[in-house]
Amino acid sequence: MTILGWAGLAFAAVTGYGVYSFNRLVRLRNQALAAWSDVEVQLKRRHDLLPKLVEAVRRHAAYERSVLEEVTRLRAETAGARGGPERKAVPEGRLGEAVQRLLALAEAYPELRADRGFVRLQREISEVENDLQHARRFYNGAVRLLNTRIDSFPDLLLARVFRFRPMAYFQLEGDG
Repeated sequence: MTILGWAGLAFAAVTGYGVYSFNRLVRLRNQALAAWSDVEVQLKRRHDLLPKLVEAVRRHAAYERSVLEEVTRLRAETAGARGGPERKAVPEGRLGEAVQRLLALAEAYPELRADRGFVRLQREISEVENDLQHARRFYNGAVRLLNTRIDSFPDLLLARVFRFRPMAYFQLEGDG
């Protein structure tokens, strides 16, 4: 084989690897964006359930006004938070903690524990919290894979040329 043949073969190999690496970066970025969308769906489900939960507790636990007001305030605050994980993490973490305090009120009010509507809402909010945790873990895993590729040689060369940027993790307050 001539030098020209070897050069052509090397060019084809480098080009092929470049296309493969670019497509892998695009796939990882799209996977992370889709995972973030799943997180946002779970956050919306949580936000939609909270007014019903607050109302159910309000009917039985009128003396717990501060907790009810805090959940309502934090829900409004998180609903107003726009952007990605770095902007939503702190308010969503606080809201999650407030929801747990609200659910813990049921222990102090036997009539609340006996209310079928509250029990159903409590079960639904627990499911949403579990789904949110799973969606958040999947998102963070997708972000980890993308960020590793963006920071790894030789993919970092393509990532810089095509302006791939690392994505932020969704760490809630209290996460390690």
